[in-house]
Amino acid sequence: MKITKIETFQVPPRWLFLRMETDEGVVGWGEPVVEGRADSVAAAVNEMSGYLIGQDATRIEDHWQVLTKGGFYRGGPVFSSAVAGIDQALWDIKGKSLGVPIYELLGGPVRDKVRMYTWIHGDSPEQLAESTRMAMAAGFDAVKFCPATKVLPLDTAASIRSMVKNLAAVREAGGDELDIALDLHGRFTPAMSRRVLPLMEEYLPLFAEEVVVPELSADLGPIAQATSIPLAIGERLYSRWDFRAVLGNGVSVVQPDLSHAGGISEVRRIAAMAEAYGALLAPHCPLGPIALAASLQVDIASPNFLIQEQSHGAGYAQGPNLFDYLLDPGVLDMSSGWIDRPQAPGLGIEIDEEKVRFESKTPHHWRNAVWRQSDNSFLEW
Repeated sequence: MKITKIETFQVPPRWLFLRMETDEGVVGWGEPVVEGRADSVAAAVNEMSGYLIGQDATRIEDHWQVLTKGGFYRGGPVFSSAVAGIDQALWDIKGKSLGVPIYELLGGPVRDKVRMYTWIHGDSPEQLAESTRMAMAAGFDAVKFCPATKVLPLDTAASIRSMVKNLAAVREAGGDELDIALDLHGRFTPAMSRRVLPLMEEYLPLFAEEVVVPELSADLGPIAQATSIPLAIGERLYSRWDFRAVLGNGVSVVQPDLSHAGGISEVRRIAAMAEAYGALLAPHCPLGPIALAASLQVDIASPNFLIQEQSHGAGYAQGPNLFDYLLDPGVLDMSSGWIDRPQAPGLGIEIDEEKVRFESKTPHHWRNAVWRQSDNSFLEW
């Protein structure tokens, strides 16, 4: 079964889809994207397509090895994301050609459903509390939010107490049956992490995500020793070699992204490596339905899976949502706070190709915000 055609589609709100066609008529889909750098990833996919066209679509691991190691310059978010989308599409084709879900090719299911979390929003404790109640009414027993927006490298007592009050309001609104994940977005310095996290411990967050930027991963050990809150990291790490530097260094939860970290092939390996360190898997996925479908396949086959992120309700953009590009949105139904194990072959979803082609006629130009301090110097977003 030979690869005959590879196309990319830049679709709103900020996604990039990939369609791979074979000479036997089997089509696979992937989602290669770096948020805010969709054009760059599409160009990388186009370069890699020159090698892939005419190749046997079933040789997934061989293609992964060549695409990641066949060039003198390796790694990084753009290359790894291009490979990730290609890898997803290859697995989709393999599963469809054999008539089985991808997780059956990863050793079979170890669970029958996948626990999801949703986002809550608000600029005050009252708004966050109301958003929490709405999330629970929608069926979720786990939420994530950022307790602060702009955070100075060493912020004021008022700012720190405000963060703690926001978390306290969510805990009070949700009760002890609610799991609360904190997304710090790399906005803390190591010193801020050691100062703020101990003040939040009494509210027992599920984990604190990206307390510092990945460049400061060497500081995670001292931060972990300063708090009982489990630390999570991984959305900006792109290979098992990146994760090797943080595993055993105080990290409790790894968060590789199926559209950034080499796809299904590499994230499955990252999950297995994390298990050897007692770390849990919670894939990063504020993306589209293909990325989520790929995440679910790995979640279902990974013994150390914890919980899954998804983009519905994230509030980062307007336009088509997580379900609008699917012929049957019901396969991603999470109204109970869980998604049932998909039964269809491959990724388990059917993409509305007509919708994808129509929306791609008006490509998005999404960029993340650029923040500045009061003195006009750069501030982490």
